[in-house]
Amino acid sequence: MMDSVFRTRSPGTAAEGVRDQYADGRAAKVWEVFIGDKKQRTQNYRDFLVGLLRDKECHRILDVACGTGVDSIMLLEEGFEVVSVDASDKMLKYALKARWERRKEEAFDNWVIEEANWLTLSQDIHHLIEEGFDAVICLGNSFAHMPDTFGDQREQRQALLNFERCVKPGGLLLIDHRNYDYIIDTGNIPAKCIYYNSQHETTIKASVLFVSGKPAIVTLDYMITLDDAEDEEIREHVSEFRLSYYPHKLSVFTNMLNEAFHDRAKHIIYGDFKSLAEVKHPGFYIHVMEKSI
Repeated sequence: MMDSVFRTRSPGTAAEGVRDQYADGRAAKVWEVFIGDKKQRTQNYRDFLVGLLRDKECHRILDVACGTGVDSIMLLEEGFEVVSVDASDKMLKYALKARWERRKEEAFDNWVIEEANWLTLSQDIHHLIEEGFDAVICLGNSFAHMPDTFGDQREQRQALLNFERCVKPGGLLLIDHRNYDYIIDTGNIPAKCIYYNSQHETTIKASVLFVSGKPAIVTLDYMITLDDAEDEEIREHVSEFRLSYYPHKLSVFTNMLNEAFHDRAKHIIYGDFKSLAEVKHPGFYIHVMEKSI
């Protein structure tokens, strides 16, 4: 789970900054410090995710945005069988470390962790797909880190199609994104994170880069208190950090998902894990796609 591609205020493009952070592993270090105890999940998130998966009798889960393993670990502890993938080996080393430390527990001993790319996902893990997973999850605003290289959303569409291929008939895809409609329209963002009970004090400022009149990149500047971080480098460099996203408006993302599932899936959208009627301006939209049988 990500919301986690960090970069410093170094020269160069946003994409270059993201690559630099992945290369030196700083993103993973910061993410670990920021979230702290992996068990400190907001209860409404845990209840929503675990309750939905159990209600739909899902057992075998594919986490396509594993990151450092936060969601995967939670699901393993709740009794699910989990396959976890991520494109960043720097992120995955934390998940691999957690698996090793808990290897005497059967669920963790059987935990499959692999490096994979969303654009080639069905090929990268073809040996694991079998009849398909009961559920595929891509949470934590992870999908918005995927750039629109060609300006026509072809890569995002390919990734969503690959997610669909990993879902068995009758299975689920759970995928979310921030409320970019609100951020683009107002320049503001809800500071409260619905996923973590972080112990660190955080202020978030948003900015939007428009290209040819269209929102191309949303940048979030985090001001965070990390005085208790053990790593001196983290304390020095992460009092400010920046995340850059390639935003999709709700209507656009909804259409992309329906297209990936060939307009035959049951599609429900939640706002901050509640029905849309209950939340006027949610921080996150959560899409649940139920693949047709």
